[in-house]
Amino acid sequence: MYKSELDKHIQNGSLSNSFILFGESTFLIERYLGILTDIKDASVAKFYHDEYDFASAKAHLSQASLFGDQNVLIIKSEKKIPKKELDTLVEQCEKNPNNIFVYAYYGDDQKAYAKPSAKTKTMCVRFFHPNQGEAIFTVSQVAREKNVNIDNHTINHLLAIHNWDIALASNEIEKLRVYDRVITIKDIDSLVFGLAQTSIDDFIKKILNKKDFKEDLKSIIEHGEDEIRVLTAITSYLTQLYMFHIYIRVNGAPNALEILGYPAPKFVVDEKAAMSIKIKPQTYYKLHELLLESELKMKSSHVDKDAILLSTLLRVQQLL
Repeated sequence: MYKSELDKHIQNGSLSNSFILFGESTFLIERYLGILTDIKDASVAKFYHDEYDFASAKAHLSQASLFGDQNVLIIKSEKKIPKKELDTLVEQCEKNPNNIFVYAYYGDDQKAYAKPSAKTKTMCVRFFHPNQGEAIFTVSQVAREKNVNIDNHTINHLLAIHNWDIALASNEIEKLRVYDRVITIKDIDSLVFGLAQTSIDDFIKKILNKKDFKEDLKSIIEHGEDEIRVLTAITSYLTQLYMFHIYIRVNGAPNALEILGYPAPKFVVDEKAAMSIKIKPQTYYKLHELLLESELKMKSSHVDKDAILLSTLLRVQQLL
């Protein structure tokens, strides 16, 4: 099943007592692991990664709680638990409806737990990277839980700052708990680390789309960004687009994990893929040559970095 189905079971009080959580979103796996095991006064046994021991895990589910409360077993691992052991733990858990067993699998074999065993009531839940709407909804849930007064428009701005990483955005919500008032976009801009990177990303998109960027450049420099860092950020962004371009030409479709080394939301991947294909390979070469030469000039003494940066960016737009 997927997150939406699990949410319905939570709302309806129709949950099983054993769960296998897996998928692409580590944040959502962690979040729902916490939700499912948040039981007051439970007897909890946790086995993280190489700490897993089958005999100890089974014994925890088998024993009667000292105070008649629930026994909760949590296993978090990138390695798959042997099927026979996993089946035994699930069966042991289901013998006592007061038990809770959650196995959070962080490995790459997403097909391994796609279908639960017909013999058990285990809920196998796959968590994908959330799309834009789901990301906003999730962070808004976190904000409500933390009693942070922030609307969806401001959450959208916060997520954009962190490249739609809901884990980073949720961490910022935790920091914003100290403010007993409505959180505004201005608050986010002044308080949240990461603003400069997002401003630069938006700024780079304007350049590549041949839009007027001069006011954005002025604002970025006034906020303390170094001209050389702005230039290297553009070079890095173009290098990433070139990697998308080559990968798509060879494989037909982008794969963020293979291109970037980490998964990214689909809409981010789609945006970069579309932008990457618009630029010809020979143009990538000319752009990198221009940017590297300009960076070298900036590193010379007694030069007007502002002038070099502006002329370079205007030249970039001419080459596109």
